[in-house]
Amino acid sequence: MMQQRELGQTGIKVSPLGLGTVKFGRDQQVKYPWSFKIPDDKAVLELLALSQDLGINLLDTAPAYGNSEERLGKLLCNRQDWVIVSKVGEAFEQGQSQFDFSAETTRHTIENTLKNLKTDYLDVVLVHSDGDDRNIIEQEDVLQTLQQLKQQGLIRAIGLSTKTTDGGLWTVEHTDVIMATRNTADHTDDAVLERALELNKGVVIKKGLQSGHADSRAGGGGIEDALKYVFSHQAVNCLIAGTINPEHLVQNAQIVEQILSAMKH
Repeated sequence: MMQQRELGQTGIKVSPLGLGTVKFGRDQQVKYPWSFKIPDDKAVLELLALSQDLGINLLDTAPAYGNSEERLGKLLCNRQDWVIVSKVGEAFEQGQSQFDFSAETTRHTIENTLKNLKTDYLDVVLVHSDGDDRNIIEQEDVLQTLQQLKQQGLIRAIGLSTKTTDGGLWTVEHTDVIMATRNTADHTDDAVLERALELNKGVVIKKGLQSGHADSRAGGGGIEDALKYVFSHQAVNCLIAGTINPEHLVQNAQIVEQILSAMKH
């Protein structure tokens, strides 16, 4: 059973492994090495129950993940046992991503997400960057709007899922949580992680398994090496892995447990 850890200074406790739910609702324009079928309700329920058995409490979703949020709203029992991370800024319609960081769309997105997830609060909301982090930070209303929604009690913590080192550094200095990239092939966010560690900010890692390409069967260096690499940085609180395969989920959880217990000794 995985030990929960603090997500920076948010007061939120998270499992070191989080479950990504893009495959619950979207199979277009995704970058996995193998094709997959969106699982039915029974399979999703079993995956959620298995996650809880393994000690996984963090679910990563987004409006851009097809109907992932609606499905979670319908199938999740015991909302209070889960840490739900969602996003704003990106919508996925007719096979295309659309970005909108206006105050109005941000509010509307959060209202929709709360309704879809059948909850009255979100644990973490991140801005889904379109690649131009600096523009989002300096020119758009999204972060200010999220701050207001946080003050209203609808959101516990806010941050960005960033695409640049510059944007990442700003995020750890001015928000609660960053979703950063870390894997054996991508070290761009190392400086960001260093700063997050200094400031004790929440760090959630995306692309740690390179969307499945780290798997040795897909020509990568292997899942164990990939996970070891992610957790070798002390700043990391949680890694998102988006699997719908129960065996892979169990395997990932066991490897993470082994890595973290070896690090303690």
